[in-house]
Amino acid sequence: MSKGKLIIFDTTMRDGEQSPGASMTRDEKLRIARALERMRVDVIEAGFPASSNGDFEAVRAVANVVKDCTVAGLCRANDKDIQRGIDSLKGANSWRIHTFIATSALHMEKKLRMSPEQVLEQARLSVRYAKNACPDVEFSPEDGSRSDPDFLCRVLEAVIKEGATTINIPDTVGYAVPEQFGEMIRRLRERVPNSDKAVWSVHCHNDLGMAVANSLAAVMIGGARQIECTINGLGERAGNTSLEEVVMAVRTRKDFFDLETRLDTTQIVPTSRLVSQITGFVVQPNKAVVGANAFAHASGIHQDGVLKARETYEIMTAEDVGWATNKIVLGKLSGRTAFRQRLKELGIELDNEDAYNKAFQRFKDLADKKADIFDEDLLALVAQEAGVSTEEHWRLVTMSQASGMGEKPHAKVVVAEAGREIKSEAQGDGPVDATFKAIESVAKSGAELLLYSVNAVTQGTESQGEVTVRLAKGGRIVNGVGADTDIVVASAKAYISALNKLASKVQRLNPQHQV
Repeated sequence: MSKGKLIIFDTTMRDGEQSPGASMTRDEKLRIARALERMRVDVIEAGFPASSNGDFEAVRAVANVVKDCTVAGLCRANDKDIQRGIDSLKGANSWRIHTFIATSALHMEKKLRMSPEQVLEQARLSVRYAKNACPDVEFSPEDGSRSDPDFLCRVLEAVIKEGATTINIPDTVGYAVPEQFGEMIRRLRERVPNSDKAVWSVHCHNDLGMAVANSLAAVMIGGARQIECTINGLGERAGNTSLEEVVMAVRTRKDFFDLETRLDTTQIVPTSRLVSQITGFVVQPNKAVVGANAFAHASGIHQDGVLKARETYEIMTAEDVGWATNKIVLGKLSGRTAFRQRLKELGIELDNEDAYNKAFQRFKDLADKKADIFDEDLLALVAQEAGVSTEEHWRLVTMSQASGMGEKPHAKVVVAEAGREIKSEAQGDGPVDATFKAIESVAKSGAELLLYSVNAVTQGTESQGEVTVRLAKGGRIVNGVGADTDIVVASAKAYISALNKLASKVQRLNPQHQV
């Protein structure tokens, strides 16, 4: 590793996926992996291969597609898990086994029910097993920030001796504070005799809102040279270290950090939007770097200053992170070649010619409704196409609804179940509620509605509305996405999309393992 290089390890598809409702299908993971590769992250943690057959196949698919990044899989510290990881990753150009076991007294006693000596031996043997097949092995002591330093040093020395090339210290529950965490990493590196044989990494959670600060303190004070992070700070509970914030902090304050990453930062916003669309987790407007207001100036004094000299109130430009890439590109006169080329430029690859034909027809239908088609429109259209490509047990044929002041909203739908059309109608508290009740009276899914989210894809009153519906049933949590210039139609599409995912075996159970 060259001096001054900061390794960016993205775990959006593994730790980020552990947010309830964020579980991704194989095709969704492939889309995100391609975006991360365009961004040029160093390591993509594609999933937890042993958690399910679905995740095994998703990790294998990512490993076989990605050429310019290392692909990693997370494995518990046992031979069975590690072998599943090896089998899923061995087709990659560059691959890494990431194995872990808890080392805090609390976790060892209450969760693992193992003695410290048993944990030490298990960690040592697991790294040895992984190293026999894979030259690049990362080890993480789960709940490292609350582990006994003396015991932690013994474990880390042992796994480095067995061949671990990266040592990652997780702040699993977001308990650390920056100065203390940075000092902890520094002391570990000083006390572990063979610490110079491995790259030191950190993986911080955001429970107290300090994940980015803790990660950067570990770099500056502790000497860590890898940060594990996620797009949009996605992750269970309060999330993980935000990739975009870490990368832009290091880039903007290069005078302080004296480090560089290899990332193409212009891909940050497009990737952020893709992850938001796939997971249904909306980015808050005032989110650093990728929020809609990140480069907006409402104050008259600020506006005056920016107009005179941009740097008066902007420490980085919108173009640096990809905001300027969203331009009007297509319209109703655009043909198939221009459509396919723009999808390619956006990193969108559809499975076959039939999928392109269906997507193109959706594009033409949209172009009849609105004059200008933006990149965001295309991303929403393809997200919807991905939902349609799920095994179509249910299909929305037609719908209509009526509402007005002093009137009870009413909806009529025709839904096809395995090709058989069924009519239904219902009243509700609003047009969307009435539509959902009409659909549910046919589907009788009994699913619980966890989330209903509406976002304008672009600006203006003719914008498409993109709706995310999150349903839960029997321990499964799925997202459905729908887009249309009519928000009620978009809502119906999203509900049908979620019902199809519940009916399909493609969407897997949400993983519960953590580091």
